Amino acid sequence: MTIRTVAELMTVDPLCVTRDASLKDAHDLMRSKNVRHIPVIDEKGELVGMLTQKIMIAKVMGLMAQFGATALERKEKQQLITDLMATDFAAVTPDQSLKDVAGFFVTNRHGCMPVVDENNKLKGILTSSDFVRLAAELLEKTN
Repeated sequence: MTIRTVAELMTVDPLCVTRDASLKDAHDLMRSKNVRHIPVIDEKGELVGMLTQKIMIAKVMGLMAQFGATALERKEKQQLITDLMATDFAAVTPDQSLKDVAGFFVTNRHGCMPVVDENNKLKGILTSSDFVRLAAELLEKTN
């Protein structure tokens, strides 16, 4: 079967946090589940932001430099995700062509793109790792 749309490759029901989550919540989730991108949703399940490992690490390192390692957990609990999350990001829909989305990944060097429906409800996430996995599967079939 040929994979042609975002829906066929995306991770359905990705790990996410609500906008009232703290940096500590997100940090623990990233660490325990080994993920690099976390969509932020509101109470209706609509996408409101994205938290990336890059954003989180920069903030954690800043907190450590400013307050020291002993205060890190307390400071992480006080830091709301809404103050850190990216709100200017591209999202895709499940029916979009993988060919078009792959081009966007390459051109814009994104590590992930949230997948939303017409009401901006989070449906999944598409990562550069998904494309690498697909490439590996396709290469395996050629051998």
